[in-house]
Amino acid sequence: MQQMPVLQSTVAPAVEGRLRRSMPSLPAIKPDRLKTAKVLVEKALKLRKVFSVQGPYPVIRAALWARGWVERRLPRPVQRVPHCHGDEDEDGGDERVDEGEKAENLDDMYDLMSRLVRNETTHFYWTTRRDDIDGRSLRHDQMINHYANAGSFTTKVGLCLNLRNLQWFDTADPDTFFPRCYRLGAEDEKQAFIEDFRRTACTSLLQHVVETSRWRRDGVEELDKVEHQIIGPGMIDIALHVCREFLSVLEHGDIDVTVETPPSVEEQQWEEFLQDYYRVVHEGASIRGCSGFVERCQAMLIRLQEVCPQLDTDGLNNIWIIKPGAKSRGRGIMCMDRLEEILALVDSDRALTKESKWVVQKYLERPLLIHGTKFDLRQWFLVTDWNPLTVWFYRECYLRFSTQPYSTKTLHSSVHLCNNSIQKHFQPAHDRHPGVPEDNMWSCSQFRAFLQQQGRGAEWESVVVSGMQQAVVRALQTAQDLVEPRKASFELYGADFMLGRDLRPWLLEINASPTMACSTTVTARLCPAVQLDTLRVVLDRRTDASAYTGGFQLIYKQAAVEVPQYVGVNLLVEGAPIRRSRPLHRQTVFSNPSLTIQFPSDQSSSQDKETSHKPSRQNPSTVSFHVSGKENRAVGEKKRQLTLTSPKREHEGRTEVQNRSCVRRSCRSLASEQTLATHTEPQRKARRFGMSLGANGVTLVPRSLSFALSPPPSTSDCKSTPSTGHRSHISRPFLPQTALEPQHRTSAGVFPSLRGPLPTLEVLSLRPNIVVGTIACQNPNVSSHPSIPRHQFFLCSQRQSVAKHKGGT
Repeated sequence: MQQMPVLQSTVAPAVEGRLRRSMPSLPAIKPDRLKTAKVLVEKALKLRKVFSVQGPYPVIRAALWARGWVERRLPRPVQRVPHCHGDEDEDGGDERVDEGEKAENLDDMYDLMSRLVRNETTHFYWTTRRDDIDGRSLRHDQMINHYANAGSFTTKVGLCLNLRNLQWFDTADPDTFFPRCYRLGAEDEKQAFIEDFRRTACTSLLQHVVETSRWRRDGVEELDKVEHQIIGPGMIDIALHVCREFLSVLEHGDIDVTVETPPSVEEQQWEEFLQDYYRVVHEGASIRGCSGFVERCQAMLIRLQEVCPQLDTDGLNNIWIIKPGAKSRGRGIMCMDRLEEILALVDSDRALTKESKWVVQKYLERPLLIHGTKFDLRQWFLVTDWNPLTVWFYRECYLRFSTQPYSTKTLHSSVHLCNNSIQKHFQPAHDRHPGVPEDNMWSCSQFRAFLQQQGRGAEWESVVVSGMQQAVVRALQTAQDLVEPRKASFELYGADFMLGRDLRPWLLEINASPTMACSTTVTARLCPAVQLDTLRVVLDRRTDASAYTGGFQLIYKQAAVEVPQYVGVNLLVEGAPIRRSRPLHRQTVFSNPSLTIQFPSDQSSSQDKETSHKPSRQNPSTVSFHVSGKENRAVGEKKRQLTLTSPKREHEGRTEVQNRSCVRRSCRSLASEQTLATHTEPQRKARRFGMSLGANGVTLVPRSLSFALSPPPSTSDCKSTPSTGHRSHISRPFLPQTALEPQHRTSAGVFPSLRGPLPTLEVLSLRPNIVVGTIACQNPNVSSHPSIPRHQFFLCSQRQSVAKHKGGT
């Protein structure tokens, strides 16, 4: 056999060396280091100090290591679809993750300890996204830095909706700290926005008339030289009329207005008014004879100021900010000032419109400026419990500036959006004030120094800080019923505020997982500090109520609220199904030459009545009963066959079920006892009675065991509620269907031996192999007759049964 040649490596020596160097090599583990690592791990496991961090948080890792915690590394998350919740603020994007990875130069000892606890349970999670860890699989003692359903206030849509319910939690008006906001995906809110835009155009026009007259009074007459368009004064009349109508609505003056009432301003008039408004405010056109309307406009603005807290910040240009609710870090946000352009933008993206993700919010056109530049504030707060709601407020915050001077003549994002992820792409303007920092950030201490120079230093605590705290607490109150109140969870949030010229804070949005990137000197100091102080609150204070909490101060803790066992809008109906009685197989043996059934006489009649029955081709017999399981099943099968083969009998069976309750209740209205004549029928009539004759013709299977007689039921009896008793009523009609029909339909030929109303039947009791009435018949002729054994059934008067039943109770 020829030997196979051995394959030789064809890789060049230089390439092979590079491959060896690229292969990961595990460090050599020294015995003493391994022993030390095992001791530290055993101590951490005993104290339940195993943590996992997902994301670039070197400060959290280092702080937990210093506290004796051991990290259990989580697998690197797979590349996922871009996040669509829009509630995580991730300034810096993917670059932040790379910087964090480079900053983490872990010690070999910590790597070794992490490998030792790779199969242990994590007791503390810190992740960037709340869906990195399945919260439903966590134990009650495992901590995580997220709450479920927090999107009810950390998304633009959620915050817009929940703050409308503030009236149920607080007496404050959300319009005093949250700019007006609408969801353009909802048709009713879209119409409300259109009405708000038109009304704001009217109020802005009135302010324009007043301010223009003030400019001219101050000597600014050059405006007339550049004005080329003249608009008639009719638009001022329309604006005043709309404002009066708005005030009347607030005073419930429209209570008698119906849907059929035509609007005071038609759609065509609105189109013409908005076009004239754009020419006057945006393009500089003048209004003929506007000086004669100044006093009326001033009086109307004074009245509106009392009911519209946002009138001062609305400005003149009617600018609105459009936010796609599915994005974060300022992506897709635009400022627009024309109604038709806003609606066209929203209609262009049907996916966001269908999910009601488009949010439009009134832009604050007159904010507080620092050296002519717009800014906003990032404020941290921590929630450690939702029941009772517990809120911690951080004492320090920082300001973010725009790179361009503020102006409403341009709507570019470099002027109006202060997000660091937006502004980092622009170079500062050359004409920007030198007092604005180059890195576009201030600490709150620098801002307080600026206010001190303006003579408003005391307003920082009394107006700015208190206003931000109240806005945060009110926003959380509206979402308290929606967030899952897990006891071992906590979460750090970042709220964005703008300040009006009166220093009143306006809440813009609340972000989950706020950025901790050290992008500037300000954030390099504050971001690590807030992370360390968060651990002090959630770890140290958990075991020591007097522990140091750093920059966090407790601003709100409500009384505990009992949560019901079931909270929701679904209704649940509980109950047990009604079981149908099992069919019983009974035998009737005829042995005596004759059968005579006697009944106790009524008080009005002292004679006992007898009715003898003469069977055809059958010997009279004594009636007895025996229950058998096999025969029971046979009878049930035969009944099903009869039902399938005879539609008429099926109809009779349904009528029997419908009349069953009437039969039971009619027995209670017995006026006098009737005599029952028992006739032996051929097999055809026996089937009609619900019986079965055997092959030898001596077996009968009646449907009832013992009976009480009463007149046929009436309509009123069938509708009445049956009285309860100690007897077990299992009523089945023994007579044919014609006996259960109303009296005027009863044929006299059915039972020729009966006169008057036909009897109805009722089961009184059932005992194993023996059927007797629950109330023994009092007739001594029957009870002591030697030819009638105890297995024989007795037919008793319903009147005596009811009387004895009442006497027993």
